[in-house]
Amino acid sequence: MKVILGINGACGRMGQRLVHLAKDDPDFELGAVLEAPDHPAQGRDIGEVCGTGPLGICVATEPAIDKRPDVMVDFSLPSGTMAVLPICLDRKIPLVVATTGHTAEQKQEIEAAAHHIALLMAPNMSLAVNVLMKLAQMAGTILKDRDFDVEIIERHHRFKKDSPSGTALHFARLIQQAMGQTELRHGREGDVGARPPHEIGIHAVRVGDNVGEHTIIFSTLGETMELVHRAHSRDCYARGALQAAKFLANRPARRYTMDDVLGL
Repeated sequence: MKVILGINGACGRMGQRLVHLAKDDPDFELGAVLEAPDHPAQGRDIGEVCGTGPLGICVATEPAIDKRPDVMVDFSLPSGTMAVLPICLDRKIPLVVATTGHTAEQKQEIEAAAHHIALLMAPNMSLAVNVLMKLAQMAGTILKDRDFDVEIIERHHRFKKDSPSGTALHFARLIQQAMGQTELRHGREGDVGARPPHEIGIHAVRVGDNVGEHTIIFSTLGETMELVHRAHSRDCYARGALQAAKFLANRPARRYTMDDVLGL
């Protein structure tokens, strides 16, 4: 039986890629494509918006009453997440939150929804990035108290609004938990003195149309190890989100992670 898929933020760059990929996936049936009430594509066939040809489903602010999605994927803005969250709660629709940049208060509200619906929220939907997170955590555990410095460099396109990326911050948190660093240093300038052992340096690069790169550097006197992920296109994030959607569809209420999707 096909998974009926809802997409929130369907007219954005990632939303349109989800439409394209879901259309060609025999496991999915597109059931709802949502956007903000003032979006100029409201009422238009999503296929015409995405350039696939008519798909027979129009952009709306909420799912049709007679077609409840089995799962909703949110790839929008923080305000978009907060708009779709009550809809999912009211209609008991499992929710994959692929949007980043939420405030602490918004994150608390989203997390609380897991008491009532199946919820998966991740800072990055790429399957390979989530494997790299495990490797970074493992490296941190093994190298703890062995005089290794840690620096994180992330590169994204010039249009990205938040900095550093949510993924870079998540890498830093995982390594802090493993190694015990107490400070995140966002770049360096001036006479800051010798590098202290208790910090993780994070450096954000914004260039051209780079869809995403993360490098985690573990270095000590005499040797360096780097863990690197490079996204070749946004499809790696869209495909990961669709994998998460297949996993989450019709699951019972609980907080799930990409580790669950990958079986880690």
